[in-house]
Amino acid sequence: MTTQSIANITLTEPARIKPSADIAIERDAAIHQLIEASVFNPKVAGHAPYSLSLKIENHRLLIDVSDSQDDMHTHIFLSLRPFRSIIRDYFLMVESYNNARHLGGAKLEAIDMGRRGIHNEGAELLKDLLSNDVDIDFETARRFFTLVCVLHIGQVRGPRI
Repeated sequence: MTTQSIANITLTEPARIKPSADIAIERDAAIHQLIEASVFNPKVAGHAPYSLSLKIENHRLLIDVSDSQDDMHTHIFLSLRPFRSIIRDYFLMVESYNNARHLGGAKLEAIDMGRRGIHNEGAELLKDLLSNDVDIDFETARRFFTLVCVLHIGQVRGPRI
């Protein structure tokens, strides 16, 4: 069952990188959807909805979680190394999709299906790796994977994961 378990999300994106309009739309849509309906239940005691802050630092996703009553504050650290090839492949598929937009038809649909498949793979991995710290459903994991990719864009010119 999907609930409103997230009140707000803050991303700490590198100041040196300004996301494209398409990326900003994807980021904003993922945040909006997570706030509207998500399953996010930390294993530590707390009261939903939660406030989250996400950033990438030293090849890790850092998620700061605080609850609605300020009773709980916790940090979740997640290595991004297992995502290296998935994120790379996802960006390649997004680039292919953007380059083929004008073609339309079956080719564009095939690329989009591949992109969604890789996105689903990233979401499943994220869900599995977070399972010791937080219970999330697949749709929440998909939206979080979108945010991980958005944050990773700023890392492309910096250290590689």
